[in-house]
Amino acid sequence: MTENRRRPNARGQGELLREEIVTAAVRMLDELADDEALSLRAVAREVSIAATSVYLHFPDRDALVLAAMQRCHEELVGAGDAAAAEAPDPATALRARILTQAAWAREHPGLYKVLHESKVHRRLGMPFKEVMVARTIAAVQACMDAGLAPADDATTVAIDLRTAVNGMLAQRINEPDLPWPPAVEQVDRFLVKLVGLRR
Repeated sequence: MTENRRRPNARGQGELLREEIVTAAVRMLDELADDEALSLRAVAREVSIAATSVYLHFPDRDALVLAAMQRCHEELVGAGDAAAAEAPDPATALRARILTQAAWAREHPGLYKVLHESKVHRRLGMPFKEVMVARTIAAVQACMDAGLAPADDATTVAIDLRTAVNGMLAQRINEPDLPWPPAVEQVDRFLVKLVGLRR
């Protein structure tokens, strides 16, 4: 029986293999929705490499999950930045950023679940997520500076907003059979009640 193996990368292209491994892990985590269910051997099979090749890039499963989640987070931040850049004012930019996050969670529920509920997150933390927090604080502050929201402590307001949004998205993923209103309606209520934006 012949075993299908990928051709080795040319010298100096180890980073390409690392990216392939992360891509496979992202795809599998979206399906599994559970970082504990991911195995390095399964990822190796997905990429058609020996399991030992995975260990050359990632010492253990946690390291691979963190790399996969960092890529997802960067994608999410980038999409939010792009949506906000198209907005005509700070309030619309903040709304666009949050709706982009909601759309991403709807398209990738498994990844969103791992990003916020994984065992790795509890064990090691995901310090790269501070970027999203900083973006939200800056967006809320911009609304206040423009007179579109009442003056307040932007950090506190942003954390309240993130708590509400992340809770809403997690519940929609974990309890899909509840009679959920459209996500945009909930987001707009959060923006009015928590940030003080006008409807």
